[in-house]
Amino acid sequence: MRCKFRAIKKAFTIFLLFGLTSTFLTGCWDCAEVNDLALILAAGIDKGKNENIELSALIFIPSPQQSGQESGISSGSSSGKSFVRSAEGETVADAMARLQEALTREIFWGQNEVLLIGEKLAQEGINDQIDFWMRHSEPRIRADVFVSKGEAKTVLKAMPQLEQDASKQLRKIVKTHIGIKVTVKDLSQMLSGASDAAVLPWVVNLSRSQMDTTKKVVPVISGAAIFKQGKLAGILSDKETRGILWPRNEIKHGVITISFKTEKGYVSLNLLRSKSELVPSIKKGKWRMHIKTKADLEVIQNTTKLNLFDPTVVKKVQQKIEYEIEQRERSAFSEVQNQLKADIFGFADEFERAFPQIWKQKKNQWNEIFPDVAVSFDTKVKIKRTGMAKEKRIRGVER
Repeated sequence: MRCKFRAIKKAFTIFLLFGLTSTFLTGCWDCAEVNDLALILAAGIDKGKNENIELSALIFIPSPQQSGQESGISSGSSSGKSFVRSAEGETVADAMARLQEALTREIFWGQNEVLLIGEKLAQEGINDQIDFWMRHSEPRIRADVFVSKGEAKTVLKAMPQLEQDASKQLRKIVKTHIGIKVTVKDLSQMLSGASDAAVLPWVVNLSRSQMDTTKKVVPVISGAAIFKQGKLAGILSDKETRGILWPRNEIKHGVITISFKTEKGYVSLNLLRSKSELVPSIKKGKWRMHIKTKADLEVIQNTTKLNLFDPTVVKKVQQKIEYEIEQRERSAFSEVQNQLKADIFGFADEFERAFPQIWKQKKNQWNEIFPDVAVSFDTKVKIKRTGMAKEKRIRGVER
């Protein structure tokens, strides 16, 4: 009898605990079905009318899952599932609220991976807009940032050939690591850093005449936009942009082609790895920055008669490459340091770490000091692989 009573008491206790626990389980009361969302794939901010901010969004509307198909969060521009919608407001926050008012579905920022800044807005200043993007909990701070020639919304409306939309087109380009890659978080750190300068990829739309038979407009990265004190200061060409990638340790892939006056043909080499180091010094009141670069390459094509199995020839090729790399860097430094006077290389941070006491006294004068910093280069290149095609041809001749 006692055992039966204990069993009943135990069962009642379990039931009571289950009942009390269930009161705290609210379930997915605030969840949203994907069919009720408007997914933001990319956002663009432009200068609007009457000092307003215009927010444009590349929006993807998910379609109901069909039989035998999987529903995915990807743009379907060709089927009309994605479109660009714009709204103006006194601030970005205000424009975002007005954009939501114009849509019947709830805006979801979780898929936003691109932020485009229009040229006019960039010229007036972007500090307030980036500050909002960092403060707001919904837009992603890992989104890639670009500056567009003309209006940002024009780039968002572009329809690339190979990719589904402009957002995916730009993200695929920066993933190659051939050019500059900057996220919202990176940009915020640059704008608030000691150098007070920033660099962003410069985006242009290829004209239809440049794309042969296609009638679609394609956004491409064509150089870099330089910012000083939060405002657009100038544009670097593709060649100058490649020059700033070496000291910033941002060049991961690339092909270098060289030639010699005494030889017909070219030698093309593929970059395997590279690393640069900034070494600051202050002597007798003179600020100097020594840039040490090491790079490993492999030969991928040789149309000259040079025998790359000869150590003397290899050394000659390496010296030529070192010269070419330094020339690209000097060209970039000449534009950025002498013309734009914007420290996009992080010199200020290096001097602050190496000479904290001097920097504390001179930091307010950095804009005057930076153009006069003496820059020197020490580039070391090694050819790791020369290939076998040329050696086989030479042996064949000898036989």
